[in-house]
Amino acid sequence: MLIKYITFLICLFFLANTYAQKVKTGNERVTEYVSATRVLWKAGLVKNEAQLLKNGTGQADVSNKNICILENKKESKASILLDFGKELQGGVQIVTGIWGGNKPIKIRLCFGESASEAMSDIGGKGGATNDHAIRDLETILPWLGIAEIGNTGFRFVRIDVVEDDVKLILKEVRAISRYRDLVYKGSFNSSDTLLNKIWKTGAYTVQLNMQDYLWDGIKRDRLVWVGDLNPEISTINAVFGYNEVVPKSLDFAKATTPLPEWMNGISAYSMWWIINQRDWYYNNGNLKYLKEQQAYLTPLLHQLIQKIDSDNKEKLDGQRFLDWPSSEDPKAIHAGLQAMMVLALQAGSDLSTKLGDLLTAKKCADAVNRLKKYIPAHNNSKQAAALLSLAKLMDAKQANKVLNDGGSKNFSTFFGYYMLQAKANASDYQGAINIIREYWGAMLNLGATSFWEDFNMDWTKNAGRIDELVPDGKIDIHGAYGAYCYVGFRHSLCHGWASGPTPWLTEHVLGISVIEPGCKVVRIKPHLGDLKFAEGTFPTPLGLIKVKHQKLADGTVKSTISAPKGVKILR
Repeated sequence: MLIKYITFLICLFFLANTYAQKVKTGNERVTEYVSATRVLWKAGLVKNEAQLLKNGTGQADVSNKNICILENKKESKASILLDFGKELQGGVQIVTGIWGGNKPIKIRLCFGESASEAMSDIGGKGGATNDHAIRDLETILPWLGIAEIGNTGFRFVRIDVVEDDVKLILKEVRAISRYRDLVYKGSFNSSDTLLNKIWKTGAYTVQLNMQDYLWDGIKRDRLVWVGDLNPEISTINAVFGYNEVVPKSLDFAKATTPLPEWMNGISAYSMWWIINQRDWYYNNGNLKYLKEQQAYLTPLLHQLIQKIDSDNKEKLDGQRFLDWPSSEDPKAIHAGLQAMMVLALQAGSDLSTKLGDLLTAKKCADAVNRLKKYIPAHNNSKQAAALLSLAKLMDAKQANKVLNDGGSKNFSTFFGYYMLQAKANASDYQGAINIIREYWGAMLNLGATSFWEDFNMDWTKNAGRIDELVPDGKIDIHGAYGAYCYVGFRHSLCHGWASGPTPWLTEHVLGISVIEPGCKVVRIKPHLGDLKFAEGTFPTPLGLIKVKHQKLADGTVKSTISAPKGVKILR
C-alpha cells in the first residue's frame, strides 16, 4: 500500500511540474493535425475524394478501405485541391495505401495562401516563387506509408500525380499546423461583430508568426524585421502579455547588428528597436532585461544624435525607408525620418532616465529640442503626416485632414497602424473605427483569415475571393496585384505588421493605456464611437485588467473596471 501511495505521489509530482512549466512559459510550439474542410477542385480520375475530409489517425493500415484514388492514364492526369479552412504554418502529412508494384509514386505538391496561388507555376503568370520557404515541389510518396512534407504558410494544398499509368491510393491528407500554444489573455468584444473579428484576426496573424523567432510572414519574410516588429509587439502586449519570443528577437537583431551598422540595413529600424525596447519595458517592467540593453542602447543614441545637421535636419544614411508605398517619395521619407528621430530619442531619453544615465537622457532631450526647430513638409503623404503628428511636429487636426483625404485610399497595412494612432491623436476615434471596418474588413470580405503584407482598396474592384478559384470575368487579387518586393503570388497573405487594429482597439476603444513600467499605472479612457458597448481584458504582469463599457441613452458611458492588486487605475 505504501509503495502504491509513493508511486502516486511521484506521478502527481511529475504531472504538476509539467503543468506548471507550461503555465510558466506559455511558449510551447505544438503540432496539430488538421483535416481539410472541402475539396475545392479536382481533375482527371479522382474517386472518393470525400475520404480526405474525414478526421484521420496518421496511421497506415493494410485494409485498403476508405481510400481516395488518384489515377493517371495516358489521356489524363489526376489532381486535387484541398482547402484547410484557414491560414496555417507548417506542412502536410500524407498517409498512403496499397497499390500494385510496391514502388513509390511521384507527386507534385503545391501550397498556396490563396486558391489561385496553389494552382500557379513557379515563374509563371502571377510570379509564384519558392523564396524563403519551398511551397512548390516534386517528391515521392511511399507505398503503404506516411510522409510529412513542407514548412511554409498556406491554406490550400494541390496534389498532382506526375507519372503516367499509376494509381495513387490516399488514406489521409492532413495539414501539419505548428504554432505556439498560447492563451488569449487579452480580449475584445463589442456590439460590432466585424470589429470583433478584425481584432481576433490580427491576434491570430501575429500568433502564426510567433515561431522560434518573431517573423513578419510565414510564407515569405520569415525574418526578424525590427521595424515590422513594432505592431506585432503591440499586439502581443494586448493579447498574450509576456512572451519570450519578443526579447529573443530583439536580442537577435542586436547581436547581428554591430554598431555603427543599422538594423536590417535601415536607419529607421534601429530607431524602431529603441521604441520597441521602451514599449516592452513599459508593459513588462523588467529592469534587469533593460539594463542588459544599455551597452548597446547608449552608443546607438549617441550615433543618432550625430545624424542631425547644423540646420537641425536629420541626415540619416543607410536605406532610407518608412514603408513600401512611400518608398518612392523622398520628401515624405525625409519628413518621416525627422519624426522618427524625435520619437526614438524621446524613447531613448525616457529609458536612459530609468537606467540612471541622466547625461545621455539630457543629450537626447536636447537633440529632440533641436529637431523640433525644423518642420519638414509632409508632401501629402499619409505615412509622413501620421509620424509628424505623433512626434508633435504637425498639428494633429491638420495631419488628420491629410489622413481623411480619400478615406482608406493610400493606407498601408504596416503604417496603417500609425495612421490610426494619428487619428486618435486628433480625437477622430470614429473616423479610425470606420477605416478599420473599411480597410481591414475588406480583406475579410475577400476570404482572408489573416491580414496581408499590403492591401489597396482599388484592388477590390471586380476582384475574386482568395478562397475560390477565380471566376471568368473576375480579377485574381493575389496574382494580379502587389508591388516592390511583393508582386503577385510573392505577396504574403499573413504578415504580422498588418495587425495594428488589434492593439488600437484595445488602447482606444477599451481605452487601456500603460502609464508606468510594469503596468503599475494604467489609464482607462474608452472611446466607443458608434458602438453600443465594448468589453475586454488586458494582460499585465500582475494579472488581468477587466473592463466593460456601456453607452447609456444620454450618450454617456458607464464603465465597470476591475484590476489586479498593485495596478493603479487612472480615469
